[in-house]
Amino acid sequence: MLSDSLKKTIRQAHTNIAEQLEGYRPRAGQNYLVAEIAKTLGGDYHKSQRVCVIEAGTGTGKSLAYCLGALPMALAKKKKLIISTATVALQEQLLNKELPFFREHSGLDFKFDLVKGRQRYICVQKLLAAVSGEETQMSLMPTTSAPLSAMEQRCLQELAKAYQDKRWQGDRDRWADTIPDKVWNLIACDKHACQRQLKSHNLCPFHLARQKIAQMDVLVINHALLLADLELGGGTILSDPEDTFYVIDEAHHLPHITRDFSSAAATIKGTIEWLDKLLKFSGKMANVVVSQKAIGQNFKLNDAANDANKVLRQVRDMLDQSDYSYNDDDTHRFLHGEVPEQLKARAKDIADATQDALRALSKMHDALTLDVNDGDVQGFIADPILAESGQYINRLEQLNKLWFSYATKGEGTPHARWIKRLDYKHHHDYLLCDCPIEVGFYLKDHLWRECAGAVLCSATLSAMGNFDHFARESGLSNEPGVKYIKADSPFDYAKQAQLHIPQTKTDPTDKAFSDYLAEALPDFLDKKKANLVLFASYWQMDHVVAKLRKQDWQILVQGELSREELLKRHQTSIDLGAGSILFGTQSLSEGLDLPGKYLENLVITKIPFAVPTSPVEEAQAEFIQSKGGNPFLSITVPDAAKKLVQSCGRLLRKETDSGRITILDRRLVTKRYGKAMLDTLPPFAKQID
Repeated sequence: MLSDSLKKTIRQAHTNIAEQLEGYRPRAGQNYLVAEIAKTLGGDYHKSQRVCVIEAGTGTGKSLAYCLGALPMALAKKKKLIISTATVALQEQLLNKELPFFREHSGLDFKFDLVKGRQRYICVQKLLAAVSGEETQMSLMPTTSAPLSAMEQRCLQELAKAYQDKRWQGDRDRWADTIPDKVWNLIACDKHACQRQLKSHNLCPFHLARQKIAQMDVLVINHALLLADLELGGGTILSDPEDTFYVIDEAHHLPHITRDFSSAAATIKGTIEWLDKLLKFSGKMANVVVSQKAIGQNFKLNDAANDANKVLRQVRDMLDQSDYSYNDDDTHRFLHGEVPEQLKARAKDIADATQDALRALSKMHDALTLDVNDGDVQGFIADPILAESGQYINRLEQLNKLWFSYATKGEGTPHARWIKRLDYKHHHDYLLCDCPIEVGFYLKDHLWRECAGAVLCSATLSAMGNFDHFARESGLSNEPGVKYIKADSPFDYAKQAQLHIPQTKTDPTDKAFSDYLAEALPDFLDKKKANLVLFASYWQMDHVVAKLRKQDWQILVQGELSREELLKRHQTSIDLGAGSILFGTQSLSEGLDLPGKYLENLVITKIPFAVPTSPVEEAQAEFIQSKGGNPFLSITVPDAAKKLVQSCGRLLRKETDSGRITILDRRLVTKRYGKAMLDTLPPFAKQID
């Protein structure tokens, strides 16, 4: 329960912030959110499981609400507050605007910082070795297939000079220019080579950044880093979940990012080639390691790698001779994720062999690390060896993850498993992939049931009027104590915008619909205003653009320029009073902020249904059907409904905005599911022809 003193602290912080916000007006929706967040984390609804799911649209002020509701609670309970986002844009907004303002004016004393993965920082030893041109450093890096170009060499020298002059702290995101991937791969920090216990790496930027974590009250991270910490058991990179309140902003991305994070893939021929290189490398490493603990590990590593390669060649031959049916994308998906017995048996052999190889290489790696610490091996000799062994350890971990999954019988969690045939000029290969279909159980076991409390928020978490779809995806279905909240928007939708669904001559499922769009769109565009037209596919957008440009329409098209340049030209044109027409696909329907005069006319060409063409989507549909469900109503419609809400959300960004939305898809009024979708949209004034 919330104590009176804590309630007083929250109210005072709210008052302090309100006094400093220009044009602040009390919002019932925001006040409600603050109270519900505080009560959830305070245990008012459930003593142990303290989770709330919040849908709060634009203008609700959700970031201020979760700061007011969660931060005083975290400080009072001596918990860490971790704010996880899906996009860099929101991280920058929190770090550069929201949190500094809150710290300055709320009356609360707290420290905050951004936490990033180690791959965003340099390893100083790698940088020094690379810039000095050490042959061993260049030749041992498997990622470097060719010498650096003159431009890449200059970039490397500039990075080293800036770091040594203390003009740059070794953070990739804080370098003003783009760092080529080939250069970065050569100098980036990795968990196996750049270890804190090695004296030469104590002052590497990543380790210095990690030392600051313990001193911080608030950490801003991304969802990928959150999952990386959970995979390590929680509390390895970040604070322990049981000592942490989490705010998962942009939470609608979490299930998909979790699924991607849990996937594994590997080629056959490519794996055989790098395992051959590993055999040669192990000899080099054995010659450097001094520790008695590593004696014999080289032979075990060689035996295991040879065993894995032998079976991989059998798999290659088996796939060459198989009668698997491949689709137009050269993909064969195993029905229900069930791998044939012949492949499953070999998968178990490869999984066992890679596990043995991983164990032996890890022991050699740890032994060499110990040798460096004991002074038996010099750092400049060990560093490149540790860097390469670290890369092989990462590869073996992924390889083992894939083949271990293929060796299981598909019991428990359903998986999508498929093979993609790769054809090259002089050879062919096979890419084997594995991806879990359901990840809710993982989040439930590793996060919701372990953390001190969690607030999940986004503008689009419900679908078709309820939270069922998101709850199932994220592992919150039937969990006790989970509070679901919809915050009222401050927008007067009926006065600020009109939703128009006109009569159309062609159905969106008709092949002639693209030609119809090119013919009809000019009637719904205003050359004197800011227009945004959203398409369901690149192909359809390009088809319409080609036809309209023949009629001298001036159009800015997604993909023809960078997103930044596209928006810059759009806004400049509006500032000059010339009007602008911007065409884009679904990716422009989220995170695009064009307030006021920068968007007054929004046209949505059709309901953004996703066609289940990927192996994962097909497997999801198959799984739901096997349980007696309808995948169209269970997955396709809820996903499309959320995307449609996101698309419509582009128009109104502030309480002073106004405009018109036109949707050229009559299924919203002719189909039962369409009418349900229409009901989930904000209460715009409607004109249905």
